[in-house]
Amino acid sequence: MSKVRVGVNGYGTIGKRVATAIAKQDDMELVGVTKTRPNYEAKDALAKGYGLYVPEESVEAFAKAGIHIDGTVKDMLGKVDIVVDCTPGSLGEYYRDMYKAAGVKAIFQGGEDHSLTGISFNSTANYAESWGAQLSRVVSCNTTALLRTLYPIDKALKVENAYVTIVRRAVDPGDSKGGPVNGLEPSVKLPTHHGPDVQSVMPWLNINTMAVKASTTLMHVQTVVAQLSQQSTTEEVIDILRSAPRVRLVKASDGIKSTPQIMELARDLGRDRSDMYEIVVWEDGVKVVGNTLYYYQAVHQESDVIPENVDCIRSMCKVTQDASESVAKTDASLGIGRE
Repeated sequence: MSKVRVGVNGYGTIGKRVATAIAKQDDMELVGVTKTRPNYEAKDALAKGYGLYVPEESVEAFAKAGIHIDGTVKDMLGKVDIVVDCTPGSLGEYYRDMYKAAGVKAIFQGGEDHSLTGISFNSTANYAESWGAQLSRVVSCNTTALLRTLYPIDKALKVENAYVTIVRRAVDPGDSKGGPVNGLEPSVKLPTHHGPDVQSVMPWLNINTMAVKASTTLMHVQTVVAQLSQQSTTEEVIDILRSAPRVRLVKASDGIKSTPQIMELARDLGRDRSDMYEIVVWEDGVKVVGNTLYYYQAVHQESDVIPENVDCIRSMCKVTQDASESVAKTDASLGIGRE
């Protein structure tokens, strides 16, 4: 079987990680990536041997900067089977129409609304829904995190209601323009978009979400309270989470008490860009009282959606029909679960 030819539109925080992951897959070929400006990331893509494509209006700027390009974005679309769109959220409709005109499939990210594609994707919760689809959308980092843990818990114990508060990072580490710098900023438009986003994959789940933006760049932390349909035990839930794909249990009693320590663990694991693809749950922070479950989890916003993008390609391009097979293949390529 020939490899799926993939292009990545937007070589930024998510796009460069998607490109790295695709380059590791033996059933995919990374045709190229796109940049709008001739900056260090464009030079990094070339240094890695990636094909570099730019919008037509950027051709002159790259020529003046002396940076070689392989063509325009439209040229790249003529060489690929599918595009992983990692452009800013405001450009979704524009690029969706461009992809349709070029006759290529496309995956969008969680910054776009569900309505853009009509399908939202999570590897373990609804892999089959994107099978052969023309368009799909990998949900946001926070939504991916909630699906990773709530879906297996719901499958085993049935979640009647879930109440989530997200303490979210203000900006990514490489962004110096955002804030707050010294403060906490609640999201006063309630409920936040995260609950409806979870429901785009698990429409039966009754979930309510709130969020507070904090002056940190490292990770998000989510506090989850779930009302279960039956009484359970702390040990039973821990066993469910331990066997869930792309969930990592840590203990505060082992010295991992904070998000900086989780990121230090990712560095010690030797991950690409020190990424933590798994959702990290504090095992000694899981508690069941009757039929009420409490737990905390941490989300590395730069990387947790990367394996989902790889799996979504396999589903949309009909490469691997079994979700668990694709998840295992992706995880092996990224070093997830080896430690």
